[in-house]
Order: sequence, then C-alpha cells, then structure tokens
Amino acid sequence: MSVPRGTPATETSAPSADASAPSIFSRLAAWSQRHRWGAVLLWVFVLAAITVGSQAAGSNYRNDFTLPGTDSQAATDLLRQHGSAQAGDSVQIVLQEPRGIAERRPTVERMLDRVRGLPGVAEVRGPYADASAVSEDGTIGYATVTLDDKAQNVPKADVTRIIDTARSAAGNGLRIELGGEAVRGAEEEGGGSAEGAGMLAALVVLVLLFGSLVAAALPLVTALFAVGGAIGLIAVASHVFTVADFTPPIMMLVGLGVGGDYALLIFYRFRHELTRGADPKSAGRLAVDAAGRTVFFAGCTVIIALLGLVALGLGSLQGVALAVALTVLATMAASLILLPALMALFGSRIQRHVLKRAAKAAAKGREEGARWRQLAAAVQRRPLPALLAGVIALLALSAPALGMRLGFADAGNDAPSTTSRQAYDLLAEGFGPGFNGPLIVVVDGDRAASQAARAALAKADGVAATSPALPSKDGKAATVVVFPETAPQDEGTTDLVHRLREEVLPPVERDTGAELLVGGATAATQDFADSVTQRMPLFVAIVVGMSSLLLLVVFRSVLIPLKAALLNLLSISAALGVVTPVFQEGWFGVQPGPVEAFIPVMIFAIVFGLSMDYEVFLISRIHEEWVRTKDHGHAVREGLAATGSVITAAAAIMIVVFAAFVLSPSRMLQQFGLGLAVAILLDALVIRCMIVPAAIQLLGHRAWWLPARLAARLPKVALERAEGR
Repeated sequence: MSVPRGTPATETSAPSADASAPSIFSRLAAWSQRHRWGAVLLWVFVLAAITVGSQAAGSNYRNDFTLPGTDSQAATDLLRQHGSAQAGDSVQIVLQEPRGIAERRPTVERMLDRVRGLPGVAEVRGPYADASAVSEDGTIGYATVTLDDKAQNVPKADVTRIIDTARSAAGNGLRIELGGEAVRGAEEEGGGSAEGAGMLAALVVLVLLFGSLVAAALPLVTALFAVGGAIGLIAVASHVFTVADFTPPIMMLVGLGVGGDYALLIFYRFRHELTRGADPKSAGRLAVDAAGRTVFFAGCTVIIALLGLVALGLGSLQGVALAVALTVLATMAASLILLPALMALFGSRIQRHVLKRAAKAAAKGREEGARWRQLAAAVQRRPLPALLAGVIALLALSAPALGMRLGFADAGNDAPSTTSRQAYDLLAEGFGPGFNGPLIVVVDGDRAASQAARAALAKADGVAATSPALPSKDGKAATVVVFPETAPQDEGTTDLVHRLREEVLPPVERDTGAELLVGGATAATQDFADSVTQRMPLFVAIVVGMSSLLLLVVFRSVLIPLKAALLNLLSISAALGVVTPVFQEGWFGVQPGPVEAFIPVMIFAIVFGLSMDYEVFLISRIHEEWVRTKDHGHAVREGLAATGSVITAAAAIMIVVFAAFVLSPSRMLQQFGLGLAVAILLDALVIRCMIVPAAIQLLGHRAWWLPARLAARLPKVALERAEGR
C-alpha cells in the first residue's frame, strides 16, 4: 500500500489538519473512534466465536516430516510399498531385572500379549525371540512394538495405552520403561508458566514506561485479542491443513512479542501527540496516521519473510510459517483497528495522566529525548571507532555459529524423570550408545543382495552391530538394522550416515543390481538438516531481496537497504552464535545436543522482519529531518532522540516475552526464545543506537544516493506523514 509523500516537516506547536485528503490510515482511525464501542464489541464477539468454535471442533495438529527426494523418505516409501512392518515407527519396551530378565519370562510374555491386542500396534517382538535383544549380563532386554504408522500419525491415546499396559507389569524387582518418538510425543508437557511470565514482565516494562496501569494495559490487551483469535483459527484450520503440533506455542511467543511491539509504537505516538496539545481524538488519528504506516510496513515485511519459508519446500515448516504469518496479520489488524477504539474509550483518562507527567518533567527541566541526543552526539564525534566496536562485537558473538550442528533433540535430552529418558539410558547401558539411534538399511532386491549388504555393513567403520536381514511381507525387499558405535546426536553418527551412502553401499549396488537406501529416524533427521542447509541460501536471497526492495522504494536510497540487510544478517548470526554454545556445548548446565534443525530459518524469518520494524522507525525519522534540513548530523541526532525511547521500550517488551520461553520445558522453545531475545537485544541497542548512527554519519549525504534513472522509475511512497511530528 502506498501513500503520496507529504511535504517536508515543519516545526509546529500542535498538529493541524491535513491539507490533503485523509489517508486510509486516518480514515481507519476515525472509523474506530466513531464506532469505538462497536469496534471493541466486534472484536470481543469474534474472539468469543472463534474460541467457542475451536473448543467445539478441537484441533488436529500433526507433523509432516516427509522429505521428498531424500534417501530416508525413499526408504520409508519402499517399505510401505512392500508391506514391511518397518514402515511404521516403533516403541521399545525396556526391561531391567537384576536377577536376569529370564526369571520374569511368564510375566513379560503375558504383558506383551496384552500389548499385541492394543490399537495402533502392528507387531510385537519379545526379548526372548532374539538373543541380541538381551544384554550380555542378561539383566537388560527389550521388546520391540512396531506401530502401524509413523509416530506423528499414531493417536497419543493409543500410545498412552501401550505405556500404561506395559508398565502395569512392573514390580518385585522388574523395572519397565518405554522409549521411542511416539512415547516422547505422548509425554510432552505444556508450555508451563512461560506465557504468563512473559506477559507479566511486559506489563512491568510498560508500567515503568508510562507510569499508568491503564496506559500499560492497552498494548497488551490488543496483543492478547489478536493472538487469541489467531490460535483459535489455526486450531480449526488444522482439520483441513497440516499444522505441526509445536505451532501454538510459537504463535503465542511471536504474537505476544510482535503484538505488544506494534501496539506500543502507535500508543507511544498517541502519548506524544497528547503532550503536544492535541485532544485525544486528534491524537489517536494522528498516531495511527503516522506510526500506523510503520506498523503496516513492518508487519508486511515479517509476513513476507515468513512466507519465504514456503520456498524451502519443507512440509513441517510451511504450516508453521502460514500460522505465524496469520498471527502477525492479526496483531497488525488489532493495532490499527482495536487499539484506536480503546484509545478513544480511555483517551481522557490517559490524557490527564500524560499531561500531569509532562508538567512534572518540565518542572524538573527534563527534556524528552535529551539522553538519546547526547548518545548520538557522542557516536558522531567518533563514528568510525563506534562502528568498528559494534561490528567487531557482533562478529565475535557470531563466531560459534560457524560450528553449529543441526539436528533434533532425542530422548537423551529429555528430563531424567521421563520414561523415555530412562529407557534411553537403560538401552545405552545394556547395548551401547548407538543402540538408541539405529539406521534402517532397505534392500530392494533378492536374498543374496540382502546378505551381501549385511556383510558389507557389518565390516564398515563406526558400525557396532547389525541385525539379520528381515524380509518384507511380499519377500521382495528386506531391512538390515545397523547400530552405530556412537550416540544418535554424535557427529560420528552423522559421518556414518554419509559414509554408508557414499562409500559402503554403492559397491554392493553395482555388484548385486539391488537398490540400497539408508533410512530410519536418525537418517531422516540428518536428511532434514541437510535439506535446510542446502535450501537456506535461496530462502535468505528471497527474504533479503524482497525486504531490500521495499526499503529501496520507501527511502529512495541504494545504500540504506544494503546497510539494513547486512546489519540484520549480522544480528541474526550473533544470536545463533549465542544459541550454539549454550545448547550445543551445554553451557549453564543445559543438556548438550544439536541445535534444532528449523531454528535458524525460523529465527531468520522472524528477526529479519522485526529488525525492519526498528530500521524503518529510526530511518524514517532521520530521513524526515534530512529532507527538512539537509544536515545529516542534525538528522541523526534528532532521529535517535525522537525514536530511542520507544525503540528501547518496544524491544524490552519483546525481549522479556521471548526470554520467558527459556522457562518452557520444550528444548525447541528454549532455543527459539533465547535466539529471538538475543537478536532483538543486539538489534535495538548495538545496531540501532551505535552502528546505524555511526554508519549514516560516515556516509553523509551519500546515504540517500539514488541513480537518476532508477529514481524516475520508482513509485513515491511515505511511511509517516510530515505533519504533527
């Protein structure tokens, strides 16, 4: 959406009516003010209807980890085609008996018979049918329960029945634990108090900023309405589209942070107009007409960045991207429609409080933005050292990201009290660390090919053991289970997957004419990580290209978009550089393991869009002063003085909301929350307050350079009206 650029700003003591026709933002604010009760009640009604509808319909969240074109997906498809039980995921029933599990055979077999009759179970293979299913000392063994589908497609209720049935046989020295992805999914906990802690912290920040509970509550109420409606819609949509089960907490995390941020930008401008003498009605209209444009542009940028995830072609991320994009759209709509209505309802009360605080500040001789003006002046005196210090600090933080390993958390990262973690530890104790991450090698050929494949696999470096070739139901394919010497998350296991595919199995394929595929959960995890790594450059190019094009049009400058893109990439890499040692290396007592494979792309999409929010807010103010005075030094000082407080406050809201999710029991949400919080912190303080003022000071008038031919072809748009600043 574009709006004709207004005339340069002029110094006025109070806002005046626009000479031109009101913009769509001004008309939207006016409608919300005239129908304030109707607008609020409409939002309440819509939220209530969505909530009731979603509660009645329930949700059908399901994960889609299919990876067309990869070996692991081809292996799964081949097994399903030939009717192999290995096409479904499995659950391990792990037994421990100090006297030897042979002593408890009758009890165990009765329990396994009951498990065979449960829904979702395709096959049960007990520990007494295969000597390899019992540890050397005979005290630990396992039964394999093959499910009739992949873990994400088996109802949690069915898995819970398997868990309860198996553990009911424990006692008198017999210990029974269960492992497998299906068990981990059934044991997943909720988000805990993370959302509540984030909201409470955000409220404290707003109260400190505005000094009023009513004023502080308006941005949060706006965000809650938007997030509540979006989550309800996605719950209903999950019956039609594939939406991952980890989507709602991500929507909550992003929605609360972004919603509070957008509402604050408008509300802060509303407060600013009140201090300049505007009545609540005019202040509300001017706030939406000015800051609302920044919110609209920032929201569109975030949505574009999120939709760029579709280019990755990863089904599990496409649903998440669309859901979070809908959340951002809802928060943007609430900020532009619901918030003006709330400001109209409470405008007089807020005005009295704002004017009272302004009078006290004036009596004490405090000037708004004075400290930010001083900071800008300090940076301008030594712009090159300030620029280098900021860039070097971000590069230093980014360095650990070069060693980042992508993957997925497994049961070894679960809480020690869970049955999945205890089963994991027992299997590692009895059979070695690689037993928890077996590779499934599928042989599409005859029996001789299967035997040749097993022989080659058994001799491969990094392989601890192999199972006999297990034929499919139609006898046309077979599977060989390969147990690595290293744990599933170990780098050695990743190397083994590549070595089997590139060195060990190709000679067997040439000699036998069979097709050999390495599959299983461990290989699929590596395929997912490899797919993300391979497609990341295309995704980054799309997002950076589209966002830079928008900035080029808005600011009519070539260097401003390039600077913004580079600095945003730097803040994102620094955030990933913090996440890597904390979660991969196990700093601060965190269980070490790989970074979740989709964390980098999700953080990139969201942070890149949010960073544009602050970029636009700051640069638009600097650009306005530049257009008015042609003095870039003055423009930088006044731009930072006018926006420093609101950028810092808006960032503080997102930081506390995002950081609160570190308290979540979910490792994925912990990584997501920490990465977003660090990125926003660095962006708001280091980049916007140090690097950007220094860079623009060094560039001078060249910052606004645009080739004449390009200038003639670009449309003229404006984010904020010149009046009423």
